[in-house]
Amino acid sequence: MRHSAPSASRSRRRRRAPAPRPPDAGSDASADDLAGERAGESARGGPPGPGTPRRAAGRQRWRQLPYAIVLCGLALALVWMRQSGQDVRGGTLAVAGILFAAALARLALPERRAGMLASRRRLADVAVLTALGTGLLVAGLMLPAQH
Repeated sequence: MRHSAPSASRSRRRRRAPAPRPPDAGSDASADDLAGERAGESARGGPPGPGTPRRAAGRQRWRQLPYAIVLCGLALALVWMRQSGQDVRGGTLAVAGILFAAALARLALPERRAGMLASRRRLADVAVLTALGTGLLVAGLMLPAQH
């Protein structure tokens, strides 16, 4: 198999993005049109385009969905433990299961979709969530069952 280094002419040729042009004074866009675009409306009065703040905020909310699901699951497990009184084994096992599910979600989801589940590198997050889940699983299994 023959490998060749890229030619010098190819390595020197780099594509540059065109520099943004400042708005010229002779444009037909008025100050009101530009203000409307900044407020989230297009200059034609239609729905905002893909780069508007409204759409970015909507995508940001959906990005936090895995974190919100884990948080709601943990809250429900804590409420279950509180309601059951002395029997905390079921709630502890539920919290352990939710932490394992969070570790699996962090492992499976890409970085841009993990939301606040991604606080460190992927393997570090998975290791921490798995260690906490394992600790609670062992503690939950060691607790005596209350009848």
